Amino acid sequence: MTLKIQASILVGVIVLTVDQRDSTHAADRVPHALELLARLTAGRDGVALPFDRTVGDELQGVLEGSPEGAGLAVDLVLALLRDEGWSVGIGVGAVDEPLAATSREASGRAFVHARRAVGRAKTQPGRAGVAVVGDDADGAAGVQALLRLIAAVAGRRTGPGWEAVDALAQRGSQKAAAARLGVTVQAVSQRLRAASWSEEAAARPLAQRLLSALASGA
Repeated sequence: MTLKIQASILVGVIVLTVDQRDSTHAADRVPHALELLARLTAGRDGVALPFDRTVGDELQGVLEGSPEGAGLAVDLVLALLRDEGWSVGIGVGAVDEPLAATSREASGRAFVHARRAVGRAKTQPGRAGVAVVGDDADGAAGVQALLRLIAAVAGRRTGPGWEAVDALAQRGSQKAAAARLGVTVQAVSQRLRAASWSEEAAARPLAQRLLSALASGA
């Protein structure tokens, strides 16, 4: 998907607006979040505008509504929720073209939706503070419910469970992950089962497809 089209056309995109929770009683963590997001987006397709601080303790970025952009959005949202201390709003919809140089300067319905979404995310209990708003309210609610479910499953993961999940992501196989951790393959398999990794891995592509479909219909 390309965003370089005629100025009069509106394109469906995914806007992530991220706000630090309880920022009045905590140090500024926006630089940390920007570093995390830059590392996760490096070399990947789907970024329309990179993440940047917008105002105060808030940051924002724009992702394409393509499958690549939607998959990246899912990864970024779950990484932020794992990092804790963030309310994540996802706005799905049209953006005014030509796209501005930064997300602070850009406009369109997707940005309005993202602003409403982050406001809703701030009111959610627990650590899975994510909300999705789009023109298709039912579709947005479905994506939101799935992301919150995945985050809730991951939120119960123990330290050893995360070690196994991270090692598997880095090494690509349970055998390589076991060598990285200095344990047996059976031990890695047991940790992954206890961490409900297979359930999360199966749900992520579904979240990606639903989010991409929501953007394509904007």
